Amino acid sequence: MENKELKENKIENKYGIEYTKVGDYYMPNLVLEKEKIILNKYGRMRLKFLKENKRAEYTIMFVNGTLNKHLKEIQETADNRINLIIEQLKQQNNLTEEMKNIDQLYWISMMNNFKSTAEEIILNELIYV
Repeated sequence: MENKELKENKIENKYGIEYTKVGDYYMPNLVLEKEKIILNKYGRMRLKFLKENKRAEYTIMFVNGTLNKHLKEIQETADNRINLIIEQLKQQNNLTEEMKNIDQLYWISMMNNFKSTAEEIILNELIYV
């Protein structure tokens, strides 16, 4: 009969996963990506959407270690697009900084309107896709 001693570390060549012997079992040495990112509103919304509605994509990105990169990219793109859309809406409606000094309430209400419009566009284009 062959001697079947278990090694302390074993690497499965097919997938390149290293295993460590714990008791009688081999446990995979899985290490998650160390990069910590701070998620803003849009990053958290995208994460929640992926967890609740696109479970397979979330799991694949989590296992591959690309989830943080994806969330960071989404939140940067969302911030840039929101600022761009707000600036375009300000130009279309001739809203200037001088109007802020003349009629503050009107200026604030228009800016709030522009921001909510821009956020609605971003949610439909980036977050809930």
